[in-house]
Amino acid sequence: MSVRDVRLLGDPVLRVRCDEVEAVDEEVRALVDDLYDTMYAADGIGLAAPQIGVPLRVFVYDVRDPDLAPGVLINPRLVEAGGTVRESEGCLSIPTLEETVERRAQVVYEGLDREGRPVRIEARDLLSRCLQHEADHLDGVLFIDRLSPLKRRMLLSKWAKLDDSEKKPAGTF
Repeated sequence: MSVRDVRLLGDPVLRVRCDEVEAVDEEVRALVDDLYDTMYAADGIGLAAPQIGVPLRVFVYDVRDPDLAPGVLINPRLVEAGGTVRESEGCLSIPTLEETVERRAQVVYEGLDREGRPVRIEARDLLSRCLQHEADHLDGVLFIDRLSPLKRRMLLSKWAKLDDSEKKPAGTF
């Protein structure tokens, strides 16, 4: 287990569609452990494998709700979605920037857990937003891609003006 560097906007790995996990083995479980360690070190609530440079369909989450256990989804598939909600969102790969993003209000994802067993997660509120955000990463989609062209340009302009010390992951997805 180790904390890895979070890849930042501009890194090509953030824009690729990730490969399916063929088998959940020790290597994949070690990746999951590294994802948790890195997410917690960055004070995030979710982290996808491409954010640490691994183009596999794996992400972890912990929305820090005592009623919701942390989890992992391997090869997630969205199977149901309903309603919409608009709320502020940020990303560990684009630190310091946030914007209002429209997402589905309730979702159901299926996939595999850390041991390779099938799981089904029914989510709403922050967990729903987090799962959608992390699943987007697995398709090379960033939250800024869900903004209007004007808002996206404004955020990218802000990003370009930040110095490297301000581009450090802290406290978001």
